[in-house]
Amino acid sequence: TQRLSLKRILESDGLGVLLAADSAELTAILDQDQDFSLIIMDIGLPWINGFELAQMMREHRDLKKIPLIFLSAQAEQEDFLKARAVGAADYIKKPFDIEKLKAVVAGLMKAE
Repeated sequence: TQRLSLKRILESDGLGVLLAADSAELTAILDQDQDFSLIIMDIGLPWINGFELAQMMREHRDLKKIPLIFLSAQAEQEDFLKARAVGAADYIKKPFDIEKLKAVVAGLMKAE
């Protein structure tokens, strides 16, 4: 439900959005040889956590160039530090302010 809501929010700003429920779906999407401008990811993913997945992405030649935003209910100081350590562009706590999310996304899209 949250992924679909996020998709509708971003599409209302004219962005194309692909959804993945877990690392396997994300891998399948990334293997489609498309250009991606941004990845928004939760930390609490099945099978592998978002920090581990982000670290693997940062070691990939093409994926490390894509800005990453963590969007998560986990909001301990340790989580923010881990996000920074794996190169996240931002970390937004759930429940999130829609306008803040839009502003962060717009800023990262312009920086591209």
